Amino acid sequence: MTWGNMGSLKALDGKRDELVAILTRYKPELEACGCLVYEVGTNPSTPDRVYVLEVWDSAESHRASLGQGSVREALHEALPLLDGDMVSMKFDIAGSPLTS
Repeated sequence: MTWGNMGSLKALDGKRDELVAILTRYKPELEACGCLVYEVGTNPSTPDRVYVLEVWDSAESHRASLGQGSVREALHEALPLLDGDMVSMKFDIAGSPLTS
C-alpha cells in the first residue's frame, strides 16, 4: 500500500526561497528509495510557508530515505531556516481515480 505525507513548514522571515531551493534540489536517492511523488510549493497568501506533498511506496521507504546522504544534508541545511511551526499529515493511500 502506498503512503503519503502532506505538510507545511514555516520559514524564518525572508528565508522561504532559500528553503524552497534546498527542498527542490535534485536528490536521486529519493526515487531509488521508493519516492513516487515529492512536490514543493508556495502560496502568496502565506508568504513564509512552504508546502510539501510526498507519496512513497511505503512508510518504511520514507523512514529509510532519511538516512541517505543528500537527504540528510538537505535536512541539516534546512533546519536553521525554519521557525519551528510545522504541520504534517501522514496517511495510507486508499486509491486514486487516476489509476485503474
